[in-house]
Amino acid sequence: MDDLQLLIDLHIGGERQGPGSNAMTRRAMELAGLTPQTNLRIADIGCGTGAASLILAQDLKADIVAIDFLPDFLAELEARAESAGVSRHIKTLAASMDDLPFEDGAFDVIWSEGAIYNIGFETGLRNWHRYLKPGGVLAVSELTWLTRDRPEELTEHWTRAYSEVGLASEKIAQIEASGYEVMGYFPLPKDCWLDHYYRPLQQRCPELLRQHGESEEARALIDAEQAEIALYERNADYVSYGFYIGRKLPV
Repeated sequence: MDDLQLLIDLHIGGERQGPGSNAMTRRAMELAGLTPQTNLRIADIGCGTGAASLILAQDLKADIVAIDFLPDFLAELEARAESAGVSRHIKTLAASMDDLPFEDGAFDVIWSEGAIYNIGFETGLRNWHRYLKPGGVLAVSELTWLTRDRPEELTEHWTRAYSEVGLASEKIAQIEASGYEVMGYFPLPKDCWLDHYYRPLQQRCPELLRQHGESEEARALIDAEQAEIALYERNADYVSYGFYIGRKLPV
């Protein structure tokens, strides 16, 4: 069984494919100063099944390009957009976030919740900078240490899984060095992990096992997810996603 297909099957039924919530998406929108405007263009990069895209479309009535490399996720997003009555505001694009087919200055806003890690935080900041208009907004959530001192098991796990995990002060310095002024930052609260991501994922695990005939591969994936959840539950005071909002500086 292809590991990627297992991941798709586990996550496609979720409202979100990582920690977050509609309330925190709206909080980031407020910090970014985003309000309904004529012809506001937004790229939602690594959109998954579209939780953020749907909120942006509902609240801002903007023109959104929702980008993910998985067509299955985009098809689910399209169905959800149709059901929510916002399909006219959302265009989907199957593409890799490190090879985007856009002109310089194409967007007023670049949004990316829990996805920039796929190419690395600094790489994403630098690569996506060109796609924003001067004064355009970048809003991304990124794995972030909440404290300087942490349990060793937590540091070992996340450093191995994502070597760019760092403190908010380090992330903010990277944003400023990449040509943005920082407009705001906040860490995601625990309910974004537990109520909006981990608990729904756990509820989907039995169906994944049934779907894949109790295969060893499916069980191994579920065991890994359960171990990550338990690690978070033991160490929730030390790590979260940070939501960072920046504005592109004039050249």
